[in-house]
Amino acid sequence: MSEEKRGTDGARFARGVGGFFSEFWKFAAKGNAIQLAVAVVVGGAFGGIVNALVNDIITPFLSLATNNVNFSAWEYVIRPSKVIAGTTTPALVVGYGHLLQATLNFLIVGLSIFLIFKLFEGFVKRFQKREAEAPPTPPVSNEEKLLCEIRDILRSQSNNKKDEPRN
Repeated sequence: MSEEKRGTDGARFARGVGGFFSEFWKFAAKGNAIQLAVAVVVGGAFGGIVNALVNDIITPFLSLATNNVNFSAWEYVIRPSKVIAGTTTPALVVGYGHLLQATLNFLIVGLSIFLIFKLFEGFVKRFQKREAEAPPTPPVSNEEKLLCEIRDILRSQSNNKKDEPRN
């Protein structure tokens, strides 16, 4: 490859890398990256709340309802273990119970998040409704401002006459 060809490829690569970083900087400066980082942190904290809700409140009731059934232990044995000439061949097992347990956990967590979201949405709607019901104060017109100034001047003149000694 000639030096001229290599030089133009290098310049094009530098422009491409510089374009990538300038585009990344524009993205980060918009605030999207910061909003995304905050969302990840809040989501992690919210995940802790949801896991506590599921593990400590919902799961005990499910255990009571299902008579403490451990779904993850459910399996279908295709071929049992065999001992042939002193060596044991392990059993061939399809463990569908773990998939069933993971699916059940997913549904519980999803339902919990949905319920918390609906509660939060209800609070937001009530707050917005209260704000909408409160009538905004109308702006004071110029005439009203002038009338208030005239009233204040007349009051001060009236007070000044009361303070003056009478002859």
